[in-house]
Amino acid sequence: MTDTALTTEQTANEHGVLLTDAAAVKVKNLLNQEGRDDLRLRVAVQPGGCSGLIYQLYFDERYLDGDKTVDFDGVEVIIDDMSVPYLDGATIDFKDTISEQGFTIDNPNAAGSCACGDSFH
Repeated sequence: MTDTALTTEQTANEHGVLLTDAAAVKVKNLLNQEGRDDLRLRVAVQPGGCSGLIYQLYFDERYLDGDKTVDFDGVEVIIDDMSVPYLDGATIDFKDTISEQGFTIDNPNAAGSCACGDSFH
C-alpha cells in the first residue's frame, strides 16, 4: 500500500478496490470538465496486451447486470462482475509528478507485467 491517504470508504467495499483521495479529486475535476453528473468511473480488466490482460478506466453512464459499485466521496467506481476477482485489493491512485502522470493501479493480484506497464498477468 502506498503512503497516499485513502478515502474513508475502506469498509463495506463491494468490489474490493480502493480509490485514493488524489484519484477521487482528479476524477471529479474530469467530470466537471465534461459537465455531466450522470457518469461514473468504470474499471475493467480485458484480454489483451503483451502480458495477457489490460486495465480499462473510462467514464460510463450505464449500469450493467452484476456491476459492483462503491461511492468514494461522490465518485462512483463501478467494476463488472468478471473483473472483480482480478481487481480485488487493488488501489487506484493519480500521480502528477515530473516522472509520473496519470492514473496508476497497484494490484496485488498481478503476478507480473510487461515492460511498458500497460498489461499484466
